[in-house]
Amino acid sequence: MTNIWSAKILTSIPETFPGPLNHSIIGNALKKKIWDCETFNLKYFSTDKHHTIDDTPYGGGPGMIIKPDIVEKAVNKAMENMEKNLPLVYMTPAGEPLSQKKLEIFSKGPGIIILCGRFEGVDERVLDAYNFERISVGDYILAGGEIAAMNLIEGCVRLLPGVVGKMESLQNESFNSDLLEYPQYTKPKIWFDEKHKKSYEVPDILLAGNHQKISEWRKKQSIIKTKKYRPELL
Repeated sequence: MTNIWSAKILTSIPETFPGPLNHSIIGNALKKKIWDCETFNLKYFSTDKHHTIDDTPYGGGPGMIIKPDIVEKAVNKAMENMEKNLPLVYMTPAGEPLSQKKLEIFSKGPGIIILCGRFEGVDERVLDAYNFERISVGDYILAGGEIAAMNLIEGCVRLLPGVVGKMESLQNESFNSDLLEYPQYTKPKIWFDEKHKKSYEVPDILLAGNHQKISEWRKKQSIIKTKKYRPELL
């Protein structure tokens, strides 16, 4: 494959990659060279013997801030010899919530450069100067951006051609129609819950073989499920 989707990660702990991304369908796609993963150690771009990448914040306050010159050098290195510019993304709780539509946009491009913050964050000036897109995976705080970056990468890679066996699986997923996916069932037809001593059956409509009625039932169930768990999507 000539056009490999590329994930370039700027991080202070590059040994965490590919991590979980090296397994299952995402890992298989990596081995097949449908996508590639390259890390850039922020510490490599430090000029002192301690490989310092951060400093105390101006104005006071707790924690440390990753220095702008460190990020600048890492970005420029990641961009070397690139035929096409990749979008720059900074993983931060203060960013735009990650959505399926955003994953589709990223997956249709040549790849992505992701900056993983640590400590109290990154100097705002370099984020503005390089026009980083701020992306959040939720309203909570992690120790760093690495796990969030893996979340973003996996969401993009599984949309690439050749990664998921049946493209129909992607079309019927949650959020593709602003609704959650309908409930799914498999064998056995009757499952007995040993702990609660109760039997559960697959809905009869799924066993009748009437595909039009099944489709209508699934649409109705998607609406019910969305109202219950994510009403703000409606």
